[in-house]
Order: sequence, then C-alpha cells, then structure tokens
Amino acid sequence: MEHIEDAQFDGIDPNASPFQSVDSNTTPRTEFSSPSSPFPKVIIPTDCRSLARQKLARLTLEEKVSLLTAADFWRTKSIPSKGIPAIKTSDGPNGARGGIFVGGTKAALFPCGISLAATWNKDLLYTVGQHLAEETKARSANVLLAPTVCMHRHPLGGRNFESFSEDPLLTGKLASKYIQGIQSKGVAATIKHFVANEQETHRLTIDSVMMERPLRELYLRPFEIAIREANPWAVMSSYNLVNGVHADMNAHTLKDILREEWGYDGTVMSDWGGVNSTVESIRAGCDVEFPYSSKWRFEKALKAIEEGRLTIKDIDIAAENVLTLVERTKGNDMSAEEAEREDDREETRKLIREVGAEGITLLKNEGQVLPLNANTTKVAVIGPNANRAIAGGGGSASLNPYYNTLPLDSIRVTAKQEVLYAQGCHIHKWLPVASPFCTDKSGAQGVTIEWFSGDKFHGDVVVTQRRINTDLFLWDSAPLAQLGPEWSAIATTYVTPTATGKHTVSFMSVGPGKLYVNGKLALDLWDWTEEGEAMFDGSIDYMVDIEMQAGKPVELRIEMTNELRPVAKQKVFNMTHKYGGCRIGFKEEDQVDYLQQAVDAAREADVAVVIVGLDAEWESEGYDRKTMDLPSDGSQDRLIEAIVKANSRTIVVNQSGSPVTMPWADKVPAIVQAWYQGQEAGNALADVLFGLRNPSGKLPATFPRRLEDTPAYHNWPGENLRVMYGEGLYIGYRHYDRKSIPPLFPFGHGLSYTTFEYGRPSLSRKLMTGSAPIHLIMAVTNTGSVAGSETVQIYVRDDKSRLPRPEKELVAFEKVLLGPEETKHIIVPLDKYAVGYYDDSLPGWIAEEGTFKVLIGASATDIR
Repeated sequence: MEHIEDAQFDGIDPNASPFQSVDSNTTPRTEFSSPSSPFPKVIIPTDCRSLARQKLARLTLEEKVSLLTAADFWRTKSIPSKGIPAIKTSDGPNGARGGIFVGGTKAALFPCGISLAATWNKDLLYTVGQHLAEETKARSANVLLAPTVCMHRHPLGGRNFESFSEDPLLTGKLASKYIQGIQSKGVAATIKHFVANEQETHRLTIDSVMMERPLRELYLRPFEIAIREANPWAVMSSYNLVNGVHADMNAHTLKDILREEWGYDGTVMSDWGGVNSTVESIRAGCDVEFPYSSKWRFEKALKAIEEGRLTIKDIDIAAENVLTLVERTKGNDMSAEEAEREDDREETRKLIREVGAEGITLLKNEGQVLPLNANTTKVAVIGPNANRAIAGGGGSASLNPYYNTLPLDSIRVTAKQEVLYAQGCHIHKWLPVASPFCTDKSGAQGVTIEWFSGDKFHGDVVVTQRRINTDLFLWDSAPLAQLGPEWSAIATTYVTPTATGKHTVSFMSVGPGKLYVNGKLALDLWDWTEEGEAMFDGSIDYMVDIEMQAGKPVELRIEMTNELRPVAKQKVFNMTHKYGGCRIGFKEEDQVDYLQQAVDAAREADVAVVIVGLDAEWESEGYDRKTMDLPSDGSQDRLIEAIVKANSRTIVVNQSGSPVTMPWADKVPAIVQAWYQGQEAGNALADVLFGLRNPSGKLPATFPRRLEDTPAYHNWPGENLRVMYGEGLYIGYRHYDRKSIPPLFPFGHGLSYTTFEYGRPSLSRKLMTGSAPIHLIMAVTNTGSVAGSETVQIYVRDDKSRLPRPEKELVAFEKVLLGPEETKHIIVPLDKYAVGYYDDSLPGWIAEEGTFKVLIGASATDIR
C-alpha cells in the first residue's frame, strides 16, 4: 500500500477514507487490541464465478459501477440488499498489519521477503503462507496484499527487502508456494506489483522502458509461474508506466498477456491511488480501484457509458471479477465485521524463529570461528544494531509486532560466559522516535491527540485519542467519520530524560505544524517548503536542542492541520487538504566515546560479534537508497576496522534487505548476512551463532564488490521520468557471468557448519519433448559431523542459440536435509520451460532444437 502523490480532485484528497464512504465496521482505536474470540466458520462454495454471475445479474448499472471503487481505505463496496458483503484487505507481505499504519493491532512479524527467499525452501514458504492467512483472519481481513515479486534489478531498490530475488524462477517458485499456503485457508493472496516496478524514485510517474524479451523472461516470469502454479485470487497493478502506458491501463500486460495468454481468472486491483484513467483502466482490466476515490470512476464511468466510450459489457466483466473475489473469500457471509484482534500463537512464534534461522546466510567462516561455544566463549557484542529490534524494512510492509527479540538479549540468554556490550556508533537517519521517553496527559506511555472539526482549532474537541507512538503520520487513521474532511489537532506529550544534558528533539510535519516546548514556540513549520525523504509527504526533519534535567518532564505540544504543504502543491494538484500528521524524535546527549568503549570491549573478549547494517529508515518503500555503503558517513566501516584490529576473532553480522559495500570483507574471518528477521530476529541469530541451528541460507541476490560493477549502474534511476532497462536480460548473476566480473559473494552462495559432496548426476533420458519432463537424479552426502541442509542449484546453458542468451540460467533447485554422513537421492524434473526463451519475432516462447548443458552447483560460481 502506498501513498498518493497524484493530482487530486475537488479540493479534498478523495483517498483518505472519506466519512461518507465507510459502510462496514471501522478499525477499533489503537490503544489496545480486542480480546481473542472465535471467528464464525465461513463455507465458501466451489463454483465462485458462476455465483458471482448470478449476483451480477440482479444488480442495477449504478450498483455494478459502485463495485469498481473501494468503499473506504481498505474495503470493497458492500450491497447488503443484494447479499453482497464488503471484504477487507490488509497489508503484507511479512505479516498482516490490519487497518492502522503505525501502532495498530499487534500482529506476527515474519522475516522479510528476501530472507524468506534465502531459505530456498518451498515447503517452508507454504507453511508461512498458512500462518499469514490465520493472521489475516485475526485482523478481520479477507485479502492479504502480498507477495511482492518485483525483481532486484539494482542493489539500491528501496523495496528489495520486501521482494524475493534477482532471479525470476526462484521468485516465482517461492511465491507460488506462499500463495498456495495463504489460499489453502480461504484468504486471498494479491501478487504485486504488476509489472516492472523495480524502483521507488518517481514511482508514480516513472516510465519503465524495455524490450519485449526481458519483459517476458525476467519481469513477467515470476507472475506467470505463480499464476500457472498457484492461481492467486488477486493481482495488484503497479504505479509506473510500462513502455509509455500506466500499468493500470496497460492493455498489453493486463489484457493481452495476463487475461488472454495466461487465462487469468482472478481480480485485478489498483495499487493505492494507482488509477490513472476512467475508460482505459476499466477496459484494460483493472477491476477495482483502491482506496475510495471519486476521481476516476462512479459518475465518470456512467458518463462514459452514455457517450459510448465504455460498454455495459466492460462494466460487467470488471464487476464480475470483483464479485468473484468476494465469493472466494466471504461468500454470502453478511455478518458484521469483527473487531481486529491479536492471535499470538506459540506455533507461529516457533515457525518465525525456524524460518529466520534458515534464512540467515553464512558468507564467510575462515578458521571455523563459528559456531561459538556457549560454555567457554566470552563474547563482546558490539554495534549500532546489537541492542535494537531491526526486524523489518520501512513502508507498507511494517507493522506493530507482538514482541521483539534483540540480538544482545538473545546472545546473553544463550551464552554461559560473560557477555560484554558496546554500541560503537550511531546510524540514525532521523532521530529515534521519542515514544520510549514519552507519557500522555494521563501519565500512560504515548501522546494525547485532541481533534477539532475544521482546520482552525475552533469549537469543542470532537475526538480525544491516545497514541503509543510519536510517529504520527495520519494518512489512514485520522477519525474522519467524526471530523469531516478538514481537521486540526493538538498533540501533547511529556518527555522525561534519564540523564541531565543538552538533549535533542526533532520535528517533521506533513501539513502545517508548530512545536511548542514548555509553552514556548520552538519550531514553526506552518509554511514549510523543503521536502524530506520519507514514504509519506513531509518536511525535512528539523531539530532543536533543549537543556533538560534527569527525571524532569518537558511538555511538547504540536499544533497541526491537514492542509496541503508545500502551498505550491495546492495549485499543482488542484486540492487544498490531504493527510496531516507529524513525527517527533528524541535523542539524549552523548556522554561517552562509543568507539573507544567498543575497542575496549573487543580486547577483553575471546570473540567480538559486530552487528551492523541498515534499518527501516534507510531501506523503505517510498524512496531508494542513495548509496550501497553502510550508513552513516562511514561510521560502521570505521567501527569494524577498529574492532578487527583489537580482536582478530571478529564476526560481522550485517542486517539489511539488500547488498551493502564491505570494504573490510577480506580482513574479518567471519561474515553473517542476517537480513530483517521479524519478531524472532534476536533468537534466530543467537541460534545460528552458537550452533543450535546450522545455517543453510543461500543468497537470493548477488553481493557485488562495488556499485559500479552492477548491471543497471548506467541506467539508474533514469532521467526525465524514463528509466531504460538497458541491461536487457543481464541482471544479477547473468550480468556477472557475461562480463566476467567476480562478485564479492555470488548468487546462491551460503556456507554451513558441515560439508556436502555431490554424487554423479544422471538424466532419465537425453531427449526432451514438449509433453513430458526429463528427470535429473543425483545423490547428496553430508560428509561432516553435524546435521545440515544443502540447496542444490540446477542451471542450464544453451550451447548454441539463434538469439543471445545468458551463460546459464537457474531452472530448478532442491533443498535436502541430511544427518551426519547421510546420503539422499534427489529427483528434479526439467521441463520445456527449463530450455525455452522468448523470441519477439515470432512472437512467442520457443524451445530450440539443439544441445543444452545441465550445470549443478552450490552457487552461481561454484559449479560442481
């Protein structure tokens, strides 16, 4: 789910759940979650499309058209008189957040998409899908907006962490299992974003320009695999243009390919605010617009029918697709929507810990520094991410987890010897949210918000709320039903420092905003003009230093409205009000030398574990990374260099959702890629470090040595709102093969605490036909002393082709768990898809006559 930057309508943002549009229960207040209660069992009939057709026949034209736009921010339109319930959507893909963006109902936070992909474990992805479905139900939702299957075209992509891989086959196969797991429980999966949405820079207006072959072989391929194997009940169109036409109205991708070639029979929804026309989007096959908006459909669609630009059949096709999704998920269930609830299950906790550990990827382990001996090793845990919950990336994938586990805590629980700790450095992009230091007017943790109807603070307070978090971006959670479309609000909180000093408060405002400290105006952002870098529109982060005394509260009061800022945007977008809000940060003055503390701790310990990386501020939906370097300003690189000098037995743990530059990679003996692991991040890491779990993760994306080595380096992020996919077919390992550039760590790479031997492979036959697959049979042996899993990767090389092809392409993979000295045989089918490519001169897919080599490896560069 995404914010809206597009031109709006009639002076008021139509996408903010207008008060007249909500026709089902709204999400409860965020202060607490409702107690658990059993959900009524909904029996979904099997022939959903014919039932949808029957309901469609009973609708008036106006009712049909009303189904083509959402009823509010998250729900489809209900027509109770005709037995049509509303269905509710919820953001994924690493959890089911529910209806509030920040501080909503607590939910299970799973590892991010790239971490799931690092498991290379199809069965595990199916189980994850099943648990995500149960979480979706606990949020009273019927549709999970997941999985994200956009390609890792460039390491700086802001949403790489949320997607699976640089390889379309790995992405498609894992997405298929994930979708099957979700839908096995009667919840709809929404595969997204269709298509060519590989960057966040100018994401609403960027034109992704590419040839037909890479479009087919790389960017459409994961969708095609998932639709062929799992039939997701919904597809979400992307924001961008594809070869000059917006994705929501792109007849080539939505109609010619998705519907006609692939025979897709599900529902296409827009991304949030991602509809760009009336006639074209409906005719191309974008069935339902999210969220509620009066901008493109309703009267405009009816007028287009009157004028002959749309036909009744166009409307019927779209409305029938919407009704089919309703039938698949809710049938005739007209009962009131339950309040969101928590469903914190022990089996889900265990699964998240298991999946997290299985995704952790051991990149380097010289001298067998790992695993650590819990009984004898004195460990120094160092780094800016060591004592923080770096559980997920930023944007619509974020949620309010049931709990978090911190690396430092988990290591202390596991280790039997003393564990030292030093932070080492800061990596803040913005100051941390002030929430841990804040109390509201009643003395409870959080902020008191007093809301007024209208944007002038006039009259009585209409609504009073308590919010736990001081991240108060209010795009989807202002109480518009009580306030109307224009509002003003006063947020009050009391910050109590733990130490005396000159501390810093930061303030970022979405609309007009003023910050008062103890009643005095400290920052006036009423008419701010300089925009910051955040997922939502907002100012830059302004800071004010305040002399504070330990234990003595300081009052912060914010006055804010939802008038649009900067003012210049009001004319550009033909609107005066959008969504308001602010963010309050706080940091106490540093009183120690963090680097020296870290060096001292490292010298005193047997082993130093340095936990570095990115976080949800550096890696997020809404913007791309500016550099592959670790933030900020080289502080983490300097920390690692200093620690390895102080202690040669240094293990670097990197938490990120995409590659980072590692100038110290040759100096440290061990490197662990820990991704974003959700609520069990600390426990999963400790399990691997101490050998309670044998790491088996393999990289789903190449880690390059330098940004300059990457495939899209010359074509990122484009110019004049166009980005040329000039690298063609050669993204990821295909590029490094073709250019003979050695990466830092190759695609598919990942070490273990044991060793594996591959037996001699054989094929069931040597001639492939279109009707039956060839089977590859081979033995894998664990030649070490501990149990472990190995992922066998099968690549194919075309010896001679009419058109240029990559050196090799992943066509299959199989993960096998082996006890010490155990041997297992694996059988892997290879079908026509394993040797085919797309020829746009035909046009069509072709499997040419000729010789193909099957390459079996432990990574893209370790061909056995």
